Amino acid sequence: MTRFLLIRHAINDYVRTNRLAGWTQGVHLSEQGMAQAEALGKRLAAERLDQLYARPLERTMETAAAIQQQHPHLQIRHHDGLGEVRYGDWEGANLHDLGRRKAWRVVQEYPSRARFPNGETMRGVQTRVVDALEELALLWPGAQVAIVFHADLIRMALAHFLGVHLDNFQRIDIAPASISRLSLGHGRPWIHGMNDVSHLQGLKHKEAKAAHPLQKGSL
Repeated sequence: MTRFLLIRHAINDYVRTNRLAGWTQGVHLSEQGMAQAEALGKRLAAERLDQLYARPLERTMETAAAIQQQHPHLQIRHHDGLGEVRYGDWEGANLHDLGRRKAWRVVQEYPSRARFPNGETMRGVQTRVVDALEELALLWPGAQVAIVFHADLIRMALAHFLGVHLDNFQRIDIAPASISRLSLGHGRPWIHGMNDVSHLQGLKHKEAKAAHPLQKGSL
């Protein structure tokens, strides 16, 4: 089986702007995020890591770099299926403004029916991230693969392998710099842990538990 470490990138200052980041360039880790990434790297220093993946956005690459620092033999690889949600016209939009739109309720209550204007459907996003993980499981059999990416993609993947309907995926809490563990092979998938943030003890609790913009209550 291939063991995956599904890692959400550490926190960034863009969340304070109350805007939907998506693929916005120039979103770097905050000072607290850098501390989270460093703690994450130290947590994984003693683990065997065979491959390291991250999307080429600053916040994911900076988090992955902290892991690579502890595992200098690894190169940071990319996979298109692991990219952030394509929010289309909503990218960079103010979340309070979005919250007043009828389409926002669909995203919150019935994500399986949601399509972002000139962007992706949530069902399409779930399909591509699950397909990407299945592909990597075939590519790296028996390996332990760390992937640094985004909260909603991690939630959607875990929901799929747990048998949870997409409309309920936001009930899964995925904090910044958290680790969730998944094994894929020829038999049933196994989830060994979700949202592990034990390595963040001693850091600011509020930021370690910061919500993703699409989660209810995050406005």
